[in-house]
This record gives sequence, C-alpha cells and structure tokens, in this order.
Amino acid sequence: MGMIKNFIACVLLVVLFLQNSCFEAGLSANVTYDHRALVIDGKRRVLQSGSIHYPRSTPEVWPELIRKSKEGGLEVIETYVFWNYHEPIRGQYYFEGRFDLVRFVKTVQEAGLFLHLRIGPYACAEWNYGGFPVWLHFIPGIQFRTTNNPFKEEMKRFLAKIVDLMKQENLFASQGGPIILAQVENEYGNVEWAYGVGGELYVKWAADTAVNLNTSVPWVMCQQEDAPDPIINTCNGFYCDGFTPNSPSKPIMWTENYSGWFLSFGYAVPFRPVEDLAFAVARFFETGGTFQNYYMYFGGTNFGRTAGGPLVATSYDYDAPIDEYGFIRQPKWGHLRELHKAIKLCEEYLISSDPIHQKLGANLEAHIYYKSSNDCAAFLANYDSSSDANVTFNGSVYFLPAWSVSILPDCKNVVFNTAKVISQRNIGDHPFAQQKNVNELLLASSAFSWYEEKVGISGNRSFVRPDLVEQINTTKDTSDYLWYTASIHVMPGQGKEVFLNIESLGHAALVFVNKKLVAFGYGNHDFANFSINKKIELNEGINTLDILSMMVGLQNYGAWFDVAGAGLFSVILIDLKNGKSDLSSGEWIYQVGVEGEYNGLDKISNANSSLWKQGSTLPVNKSLIWYKTTFLAPEGKGPLALNLASMGKGQAWVNGQSIGRYWSAYLAPSTGCTKKCDYRGSYDASKCQKHCGQPAQTLYHIPRTWVHPGENLLVIHEELGGDPSKISLLTKTGQDICSFISEADPPPVDSWKPNLGVVSSSPQVRLACERGWHIAAINFASYGIPEGNCGSFRPGACHMDVLPIVQKACVGQVECSIPVSSAYLGVSAGACPGLLKALAVEAHCSI
Repeated sequence: MGMIKNFIACVLLVVLFLQNSCFEAGLSANVTYDHRALVIDGKRRVLQSGSIHYPRSTPEVWPELIRKSKEGGLEVIETYVFWNYHEPIRGQYYFEGRFDLVRFVKTVQEAGLFLHLRIGPYACAEWNYGGFPVWLHFIPGIQFRTTNNPFKEEMKRFLAKIVDLMKQENLFASQGGPIILAQVENEYGNVEWAYGVGGELYVKWAADTAVNLNTSVPWVMCQQEDAPDPIINTCNGFYCDGFTPNSPSKPIMWTENYSGWFLSFGYAVPFRPVEDLAFAVARFFETGGTFQNYYMYFGGTNFGRTAGGPLVATSYDYDAPIDEYGFIRQPKWGHLRELHKAIKLCEEYLISSDPIHQKLGANLEAHIYYKSSNDCAAFLANYDSSSDANVTFNGSVYFLPAWSVSILPDCKNVVFNTAKVISQRNIGDHPFAQQKNVNELLLASSAFSWYEEKVGISGNRSFVRPDLVEQINTTKDTSDYLWYTASIHVMPGQGKEVFLNIESLGHAALVFVNKKLVAFGYGNHDFANFSINKKIELNEGINTLDILSMMVGLQNYGAWFDVAGAGLFSVILIDLKNGKSDLSSGEWIYQVGVEGEYNGLDKISNANSSLWKQGSTLPVNKSLIWYKTTFLAPEGKGPLALNLASMGKGQAWVNGQSIGRYWSAYLAPSTGCTKKCDYRGSYDASKCQKHCGQPAQTLYHIPRTWVHPGENLLVIHEELGGDPSKISLLTKTGQDICSFISEADPPPVDSWKPNLGVVSSSPQVRLACERGWHIAAINFASYGIPEGNCGSFRPGACHMDVLPIVQKACVGQVECSIPVSSAYLGVSAGACPGLLKALAVEAHCSI
C-alpha cells in the first residue's frame, strides 16, 4: 500500500512539473479565445504581461530582465519587431546582436513565460520612423498604411518573413514555443480617419493577410474598433476599465498600460505614481478584463540613432518597474507584484463568470465574481478623486481611500488595496542619485585629443540645387546633418546690417556667416518647426552663409507621418533700405553629413589617426568639434553611466558603439513640476513631472558588455560647445532601501491562503537587495512613532530601539522579513499605550 502511495505521489509530481514547465520543455499548446479570456489548452487564463523591447538592451542582460519580470508576477513578455533594423537594405536581413529576435524569444521561453509578438510592422514606439525602413519611402508610387499595392506588397513580405522565421524555430505555441499572440498593424484606429475609404480597406486587408499566415495563435489589432473577426481589438491607454471589444465573442484585453511616459529633450521628466497605476490595473480586472500589459515593464535605452522623433531622448526609462539600467524600481515593482498576487488569488473566479455590478454609493461600487452561489471574489472601488469612504458590503464595513480598489478573494477579507503601498522603497529617484553609493571617475582633460571640423562644405561630396531641398529626402537618414551653403553678394553702398530670417520644418540648425557662428535655432517634440531671426553684419563683396540643419529622430507617429518633412524651407534677408532678398530660390550648395562622419572619427580603427590633435590647452565651448579619450573600465559587473552634463549637444560612442544622442544644453521649462504628485484623479503625461529647469537627461547608459579590461575608447561629437574635462563615468556600488509599515497596514498578500484566510495577521517589513548584493548594514530602525521620510527617518516621541533585532534578522541576507508586532520585536504590549505604532527601517545593500 505504501508503494502505491509513493507511486501516485511520484506521478502527481511529474504532472505538476510538466504543467509548470510546458514551454521550457517544448510541449505544444492550443491557444484560442472566448468572450472572457484567452484559452490555452482548453483553460481560460488571466494574464499579466509587460513590454521589453529587445534592441533597447543587450542580449547579455535579457535573462536578468526577464527573470525580474517573472518574479514581479508577469506571465507574458510583449515586444515589437523593428523592421528598419531587421531589413536595413531591401532584401538584406539582420538578426544579430541586440536584434537577435530568435534568441530573445527563446530566452523568454527558457524562463517559462509566454510571448506576445507585435509584428506590426508599424511599431511607433518612439522609434526612428516608427520602425519603417527609410528605403520604403523611396519606392515609386508608395503610400504608407493605406490600400496601396507597393506598400501592401512590402508589408506582406516582411510579415511573412517574421512568421516564417518563428515557424522555422518552432516558436509558436502550437509548435511548443512561447508565442501565444501576434499583432498586425498598431494603433491605426487613431489615424484611420485621415485615410478615408483607403484606410477601411487597408484594415480588412491587413487582417486577412495576418490570418492567412496561419500562425495558429490569435491575432490582435490595438486601438482598432473595426478590427474584423477573428482579430481581437484591444485597448491602449492610461485606463481601460471602460473598454468593450467590438464583438461579444472577444475578450477584454489591454495591450498598452502606460507605466509612465517617454522622455523628450527640452521637457521635464514624467512619472506615474504606482498608486494610480495599480488602481488602473485593478479597475480593469474588476470590470471584466483578463489580459493586461505594462508599456513599458522595462524601457531601456535608444542606442545610436534609434530614437524616434522629433526630439525623443536617448533614455527610454518610461518610469517602468525595471529602470533603464536594469535595476528594480521600488516601490513600483513591489507594489505591482503584490497586486498581481492578489489578482492571481481571484483567477478561478474571474474565469468562471462575468462580473455582477453592485452600487455602493456615489462613485463607489463593487464587482463580484461567483464560482458558485456562496463562493465568490470581489473588487470594491472608490473612484472619487478626493473623498475617502466607508462602504458596507455583505454586511461588513470596509474603508476605501479615494481613487482606490480593494481586492477580496473570498468576498470577505481585503488582501490588497491599491492606495496602500507596503513595499520597500529605494532611497533616491534614480540609480545614481546617492553619491555615497556611486563610484565616479573623472576623465582627465590632459588625456583628450580633438578634431575641429571646418564650417560648411568639405571635400568633394557636395552638390548644387537651384532652391532649398527637403532634408529627409536628401539625406535618406544616412546622417542627422545636412549643410546648406549660399553666397551673399553685397555691393558697395548697400546696407551691411541686415536681418536674417530662417524658417525650418525642424529639428535644429546652426547658422554661420563668414564661418562665424551667429545663431542656433531648434524646435521641440510637439512643434518641431522653428524660426531664426537674427541681425547680422555682412562685408562688401562675397559673404558665405552656412547653415547646418540637424535631425533628432525621424517622426514616428501620426497620420501620414512618413511624409513629414524636415530642414529649411525659407531663407530671407531683410535690408531696411533695400527691402527683402529671398534666398530660398537661389543657388545652394549641399553636403550630406559632417566632416568627422566621413573621416570615421567614431570608429576604433581611426583612434590613432593623425587627424586627432593634442596639446596643453584643451579647446572647450567650441561648436563642431570631436573629442577622444580612453578610460579604464571600473571594477564590477553592473552597468555604467556617462555623465554628459557639461556638454551641449551631440552624440557619443564607446568602443565604436553609439550610446545615443545627448542634448544637455536644452533645459526643461522651469515650471510645471510638483514635489509630490497627488495620485488621485485621472492621470495624463503632464500631470506628474520632475526636474523642471534642468536637462531632460545628463546620464547615458553604457552596457557593461560594451567595455572590456584595459583601455576603452570614448569619442564625443559636440555640435554646440561643452567642456569634456568635466565628463565622468559612474558605477553603482551600493543601494539604500527603506520601509515604513504600521500596525494598521495589511499583511503581505501571500500570507492569505484559500480556505484558510490570513495565515499571519501581522504586517511585515520586507527588504530585498538587488541580485548579487546583500544587506550590509541597518542604518536606522525604530518601532513606535518614527518621524521623517524614507532616507531621513528619525525617532519620534514614542521610540523603541529595535536595531539589534532587525540587524540579526537582516544583516548578511539578500532579503529579510520582520513582523510588525510588539511580541516579535520584544516590546511590552503596554508600550506607547493608545498609539498606532509603526516600524521604520533603513538598510544598506552592497556586494
């Protein structure tokens, strides 16, 4: 009998193992859907997803990013596919390095997660040209994203290329792979009106084309109310609890829940409070949703010239749960993980029935999911933006803070409230905020070499046109730069002081008169066009006017965005004596690119070129200059940050790899930021901002794998003027974390067990370091009524020193947990009578 029991136990273990490692083991799965959810192998699933774009990080860190996503409670990774880098030349494909799509999908599979492949091929994503290759623009007769045969032929060919590649590698779920969803097009419904009947026909064609590729998994179209069956139309936005699919047979799915917002040069840094983000997620599942994706869960970096436009910054951090450098952002990551656990406790209820709505008062409501008549889970919501409330539900009274949702997996006990953040917090608003936890290496000025570019046309690469040319059609995006050069003839007796008026479609321009810099003009992300009005002095005879027009990312969004122009469209001289002189239709000499690009100064092979100069005095604050130096890689395995706060505008390379564009001289407006943003009430991208009056970005991510032992090459192309001697290299050497938990806070979600209720009724301080680090010290610990904020706690009027107890539980550990109870902390139950006590802890993590 004992042998039989052991045999049965072994069989059950094998079954459980196979269920939990289906995609790791390569077992096929059937993916369909009904009105409630995606259905995988006959079972409805409630799924949490997060976007990670493979080219915005490096293959070496993909496993760690995906591991952190899984630990955060995600079951699906979502990514776009980036056509312009996979097919840089028509018919020539590239799937290597950061663009190794197959490797990325397999990395997701190895972690045991699903994948949503958003093939598009239009991506938007604040990516250069929305992901379209620029060569597409030059196909005769082509019109993007409408019922245009040349475009449809190219789109169909690329869709088939990606689908066939995934099939060849057995990566669709029916083949044992992780891909359970695919997407065609992207947010076309937002602009479809501009394309008229051609847009409607295009949507139908795109849907038919996708379905006919026979992926064996469902296809989606986001923001597409007219998505034809069987395509699932999905929601994108800050909130999707009011979304209804266009057919009662389709599930409610949210493909882009913005965890923050993207960053643009010249703008303040946007962020989204986690209380609001959690509220949005809880409301979505409360009202019938079953698939939700964070855009982004990890944002990463726009390396090279991949950033879209106009003026999208190099950092694509997005205030995501995992920051640009791959570190966990707390409390966002932790609070969302608790939310995911709470929703997972309700999964069997969510897939068993449709929600039953119950009004609880003004801006107060409940949604109940039943498995049987007396077995249910409930969500209680207060969507008032200012007033807290007590509500009565099932005979019990529950407190609901404004703009919050409580989750009751048994219709009785609250295991989570979106407004109560009990997760640990990071001290500092970015990884390198605390100087004591950063190793800073200042690059010595004596080590720099430089190359000063000539102003205007150089070499024999120029061409002449009788008018002003449009920049993108001229450069074909092979360079950010286009020189416009004209001659101005001043006769004796003519006015030498004139006004120069320049009109540009974007994005920036340097103006030189007789080789001297006289003006700099630029637009912004919302209005790329700009004007320059400048009084200039001319000499008798021939004068030269050289204008360097600069792109900062091709436009990536909007109706007909692919034909949006750039560069100069009007140049006028205004002489108060002799009137206007329109140079726009005169003869212009052009050159694509700048001198340093043609000389390959960014390349390692030219590091020892005789073009580089060195001397006792480093030229600073000069426009159009290249700098070069070397540095020794700091010890450690973590990412590096290059501090370019002392520079103006340009691009930087490390060992020949471009880390992106920088524009430290472009300051955000001085107003619009608040010290503390109220999470209550509807969020938009301008509601919560920080770093007003400062550059959008001064730190630039250098992946650790891009540096090597010994000397590493840094090359800077400075367009405006800066001081390279103040450039520094940063590495993170430690981490300070903290937690503040009161006796009234809820216990962790995982302390609640089905049929058992709350196993432990005590709330807990939980602390955890980044992987590879440990808690080296407890800097503060007080039980009672501690005062201050995270990073500056101090004992209050009621203070009990529990430092030894916390040290014993935490020091030397990667993570620790301390119950917030007088009994555990060895404090008399009568201490601080009548007061609600709390435990505040600050800890230091190091390697």
